[in-house]
Amino acid sequence: MPDGAATAGFCRDCFSALAGEERRCRSCGSPRLIRHPELHQLSIAHIDCDAFYAAVEKRDRPELADKPVIVGGGTRGVVSTACYIARIQGVKSAMPMFKALKLCPEAVVIKPDMAKYAAAGRIVRELMLSVTPLVEPLSIDEAFLDLTGTSRLHGMSPALTLARLIARIQKDVGITASVGLSHNKFLAKLASDLEKPRGFSVLGRAETLAFLAARPVGFIWGVGKAMQEELAKGGITMIGQLQQMEKAELMRRYGSMGARLYHLARGEDRRIVSTDDHSKSISAETTFDSDIRDRSELERILWPLSEKVSRRAKAEGVAGHTVVLKLKTADFKTRTRNVSLADPTLLAARIYDAALPLLAREATGTAFRLVGVGITALVEARPEQETETLDVNTAARARAELAIDRIRDKFGRAAVARGIGFGSED
Repeated sequence: MPDGAATAGFCRDCFSALAGEERRCRSCGSPRLIRHPELHQLSIAHIDCDAFYAAVEKRDRPELADKPVIVGGGTRGVVSTACYIARIQGVKSAMPMFKALKLCPEAVVIKPDMAKYAAAGRIVRELMLSVTPLVEPLSIDEAFLDLTGTSRLHGMSPALTLARLIARIQKDVGITASVGLSHNKFLAKLASDLEKPRGFSVLGRAETLAFLAARPVGFIWGVGKAMQEELAKGGITMIGQLQQMEKAELMRRYGSMGARLYHLARGEDRRIVSTDDHSKSISAETTFDSDIRDRSELERILWPLSEKVSRRAKAEGVAGHTVVLKLKTADFKTRTRNVSLADPTLLAARIYDAALPLLAREATGTAFRLVGVGITALVEARPEQETETLDVNTAARARAELAIDRIRDKFGRAAVARGIGFGSED
């Protein structure tokens, strides 16, 4: 269908155009119809595979199709992914396995097979790239796509191209995915969660303010439980309330987060879909004036570097699955050590804690002239989630760190100094 064609919508199964207000497709009888006034004018999309790990397992084991499946376990004993049958019973990602099995005792538990999931993810990525070169991966199974200007290439609107893409993913990979289509990244990602699984949701420009106004503040990306509680103290629970507030007032109350709340509450997001590889890793390092052998001194220096990495990750909205320690000896030989985390982080305390054992194994008397730390295997961050899914002690430290961030946003970095880093250079 040419770009701009005037139709009410189309069938998501056979892609036939709709002629009126029919509830089923006149061509194939499917009830999966999509209609929207701006359907063929929007081009920014977010695609998210449905319960990806569990879906791949069910694909390979058809006998599990109608059973609750939980992928997870391991040393921390947490849920990596749960299928939608298990989710209906309350099972959630990052939930302790013992709690998940109390909620869903009949669940089939499968240990993660990352090699298999990565192979499926690569095929999904290749299919995305077949419709547009502007693909910005967020994780192994989700990405933003910009289909602006592709109508002439494909002979159809971005919306139809996306519907056909989702059908190809199901055919070629054997899993389903959901689509959010809108006029910017924030709204596209919000839309993709509205009708999972197998969803196709559209948020147009005309409805943006009204749609957001009726939603709780938790719908705004980055506003987790702790931030919701802080907003609630000020009497703010709905996005519509944020829409009535001035930017200066929100910044006075919540620092840089206030500016973000102001713009996102109005559906304003100027970020482009970026294919740049500059964020494959985030790191910080320092070279000493004189070589250092003392482990405690190296540990002291490691803390402000961890904070610097954390600040950059928070600014870019990413978290890392892997923490990397870099050391350079007095004779200029580089040692790189890394550890993979069970769930991604952007918190300085977790980065530091993960790097400490790596440093302990190397700092056994060798003289070093440089130390650095970083995170890789980056995904989109959900910082507040870390306060809700970790063990009690770590969660408490995470909440404290996020609280300190908010204080520093308001009053500057010197307003609060953490004990381990006190007196060290930033």
